[in-house]
Amino acid sequence: MKPAQERNPWSWVPSISFSQAVPYVAVMMLSTVMYKNLGVSNTDLAFYTAWLYLPWVIKPLWSPLVELVGTKRRWIVLLQLLTGASLAAVALTLHLPQFFAMSLAVLWLMAFSSATHDIASDGYYMLGLPSQGQQAAFVGVRSAFYKLAMIAGQGGIVYLAGRLIQSSGDPAWAWSVVFGVMSALFLLLCAYHQLILPRPATDRRHRGGALWADFIHTFRSFFQKKGIGAILGFLLLYRLGEAQLLKMAAPFLLDPRDKGGLGLSTSEFGLVYGTIGVCALVLGGLAGGVVISRFGLKRALWPMVVIMHVPDLVFVYLATALPTSTVLISACLAVEQFGYGFGFAAFMLYMILVADGEHKTAHYAICTGFMALGMMLPGMVSGWIQAHLGYQNFFIWACISTLPAFLMTALVDIEPEFGRK
Repeated sequence: MKPAQERNPWSWVPSISFSQAVPYVAVMMLSTVMYKNLGVSNTDLAFYTAWLYLPWVIKPLWSPLVELVGTKRRWIVLLQLLTGASLAAVALTLHLPQFFAMSLAVLWLMAFSSATHDIASDGYYMLGLPSQGQQAAFVGVRSAFYKLAMIAGQGGIVYLAGRLIQSSGDPAWAWSVVFGVMSALFLLLCAYHQLILPRPATDRRHRGGALWADFIHTFRSFFQKKGIGAILGFLLLYRLGEAQLLKMAAPFLLDPRDKGGLGLSTSEFGLVYGTIGVCALVLGGLAGGVVISRFGLKRALWPMVVIMHVPDLVFVYLATALPTSTVLISACLAVEQFGYGFGFAAFMLYMILVADGEHKTAHYAICTGFMALGMMLPGMVSGWIQAHLGYQNFFIWACISTLPAFLMTALVDIEPEFGRK
């Protein structure tokens, strides 16, 4: 085995990217399907699972801790160990009388662990791949394996849970098995990283109080940016409609037709939304990146906003027509997810524009915190709104909620050539 400092990045970059996505998928996506299978109401499901976004909202607040205590390599391994244990703990809670509260508590722990793991991993990449050429070469690899984990989670894992539910008739047992399998695989991944991850000489803890002073200065400089009101409005409102729609998509697809849903089985959901939908999302993101590189963000932004939000109308159609054809449902969801991925590429590049400057890494983290807040708050109330309006009117409301995104697009200031290749 090669010395730790000389190991090929292919031996660890893909696996860390994959491990970053797994707990996020479990917390933010699998939990929604699981609780729906276990009979939790849409109101409670949306409200409490939306709260799980909070660690990603506030993670910039404790990012200096990762610098001050231990090495980033050690943080990565220990947090993966904690995540593996948390996945096992979820499996153990699902047959208990207070399963909802207890599993949520464990998912909270996993969310904080995952958000901190993101901080350590992002910093570690820059240390493990010290040259800008290496970092640029592996950007696509990181993205590909992150999205592969999303497909495996939303598609493969959900499909497996659905098959187990069909064979046993016990959703709690099925999801316990699924989380138990995920725990075992993640603990193996943790052990692999303990052996394989390089030990860069630059991966060491910072000493002294200067880091905290820099931390305060970094936050102050972010909120002193020109046009900060429009910036924050864009970050918070660009996905206002999508935040509500995404939280109710799984309940709508899984609810029986007498409740206004499409009545898909859990396995069908994993195939239609978790596999076909996520693949369309990835293709949309790639297409969005190509368009921006060709025309620049300023010229591409308005068409991308339209393409992102107008396809939300397919949910109005689905809730009105209640089609039974899996092919038609898949096609509608693919259109909506492609549009979402296409428009989200513009949002991601806008955050890079906002973060550009002396403190670009920290400012980008702050942007992602506001991005998560923009998903958390609307998601919390989406179940309550749906319960009062029904699915058809709820999706009409979600489409109306996209209008603030168009308003904020008109207000933001973008350099004419930014993003153009």
